[in-house]
Amino acid sequence: MRIPPGATSFVGAPATLSPGEFRERRLRHTFRLHGSQDWLLILTLGGGGLYRCGPEAAAVEHVTCANEVTLFRPGVFQDYRIAPASGRWDLLYAHFLPRADWLPWLAWPEVAPGSVMLLALPPEESRRAAALLRETIRHAQGTAPRRIPLAQNALERLVLVCDSANPRQAALRPDARILRAADHLGTRLAAPFDAEELSRAAGLSPSRLRHLFRSQMGVAPQAYHEGLRIRRARELLAMSRQTVGEIAAELGFDTPFYFSLRFKKHTGESPRAFRQRMISGG
Repeated sequence: MRIPPGATSFVGAPATLSPGEFRERRLRHTFRLHGSQDWLLILTLGGGGLYRCGPEAAAVEHVTCANEVTLFRPGVFQDYRIAPASGRWDLLYAHFLPRADWLPWLAWPEVAPGSVMLLALPPEESRRAAALLRETIRHAQGTAPRRIPLAQNALERLVLVCDSANPRQAALRPDARILRAADHLGTRLAAPFDAEELSRAAGLSPSRLRHLFRSQMGVAPQAYHEGLRIRRARELLAMSRQTVGEIAAELGFDTPFYFSLRFKKHTGESPRAFRQRMISGG
């Protein structure tokens, strides 16, 4: 499909966290056929934005307004611009890579199947969300030590505010068998993923476990396990003196090279680059 005239299709490297703000008429028409490699959250403050929910001519359209927050998963088609009837769009946004334990909080209702997700926040919660996004921006774009961890902390609180407004919240709570499976994976970070062992721990068949785990946790069990490993790797890189090779071995990766490949896939940077950024206060 051809890019609409005047639209940008730029897709940057996956961002651990990259927030910002657009006011009035400054946002360009954005068209990404294969989406982005990270998650994208947009909170509308005023005016309106027009979302198309698919590349086909008959795709569903949605005009967003103040107090609405939208969310794109990685790889989901993106086509959004200032709504013609509105003439302006004031918004705050964040590109980010969530921790594995955030994923159940990011399962929002979809405008159309497989498309952008949407929540309408009550005015008070919308003000809280805007304040937290501005805090995220302030930390991420500042120069203070640990600015990225501080920004991620603010973003996590924002995600929790949105989760409290999610009408699917109660239905999305994982059942006890899925929580047992998640706990089992969390205590075996160094062990190779074993679907049969995990199914025994959960008391489910492997096929039933895969289906329920993905539907309730947002990712497959093996991807969840790797996400926990990467989260622990980030902690060790930031807080310990262990070498990259030692961390790779502790977390069960076959080689430091493979560990570096998987770490960069999740975070957009190498383990050494991540550690250097943490040391320098990034």
